[in-house]
Amino acid sequence: MLKHYKTYGLYGLIRLFRDKLFTYLYYPSARIIRLPFYIRGKKGIRGAKSLTTGVNLRIDIILRKNFTPILHIGDNVQFNDYVHIAVAKGVYIGDNTLIASKVFISDHNHGNYTNENQTSPNTHPIERELYSKEVKIGRNVWIGEFVSILPGVTIGDGSIIGSTSVVSKDIPAFSIAVGSPAKVIKTYDQDSNKWVNINNK
Repeated sequence: MLKHYKTYGLYGLIRLFRDKLFTYLYYPSARIIRLPFYIRGKKGIRGAKSLTTGVNLRIDIILRKNFTPILHIGDNVQFNDYVHIAVAKGVYIGDNTLIASKVFISDHNHGNYTNENQTSPNTHPIERELYSKEVKIGRNVWIGEFVSILPGVTIGDGSIIGSTSVVSKDIPAFSIAVGSPAKVIKTYDQDSNKWVNINNK
């Protein structure tokens, strides 16, 4: 108790106790759900064993008639503060993934802007049809602060996404990607056990 008091202070210790009690009562398979948080469409959540969240987690699962979109959260996943996940079809997050603060993950757009049947800009955005493509994030992935992950993206196991990146295309396993749009700058060499600049390969 003294250790926690030194770390959190009295107010922090009270909040920690409150959050632990809330988690135990309502999300017993999670490690800790920090309040406040917002979840719409709770019945679409799967997994989440030993989940840790920061404050102000926001999950929007858009339930539709005869269809429940799925947010599958693997074991030992950690979300930090102000993470927003929007699901209209499916978002899958692998075990042991760490997601920093202020990250946005969405599997859908309001409207279609590629190929056939594109959406007119004269239509009010809120009235545009939702177009969805599943998002898949692998195991042991680390996603930096302020990252946006867009519909249809797959991020492979063990990859790192640098802060402020916008991920609009697939990132292979064991890669470091940065930028907007995010591009791979390093890959992990299993033989040398080192991260290697892709220009040096």
